[in-house]
Amino acid sequence: MSIRDVIEGKKQWRAHVARVKALPSDYRVVYEEIQKYYFKVGPVGMEDGTLLPGLVEFFEQGAADGKSVRELVGEDVAAFADELIADTPTYADRYRESLAGGAGAAEA
Repeated sequence: MSIRDVIEGKKQWRAHVARVKALPSDYRVVYEEIQKYYFKVGPVGMEDGTLLPGLVEFFEQGAADGKSVRELVGEDVAAFADELIADTPTYADRYRESLAGGAGAAEA
């Protein structure tokens, strides 16, 4: 990764953060909670840069349509966040698999 890649990545992240800050406050709170959750769980594909910007775009459209954030995500924000990454392996999954593989190898 070159210095240009790092600089470009920072520019993109700052632009993303500015979009998040421009969301209505209820949308912003829900987005930030989902983001924290994703940073903990770690969907493996998150580094491709489409998951969080896609979520912001979805929220921007919902706000522009005059919908409440609850109309978009439902009452269970955690279930909504899990559904978005349902078919995506997470780093937690990889860790569990490595433990299961390690236990089997130790028993063999």
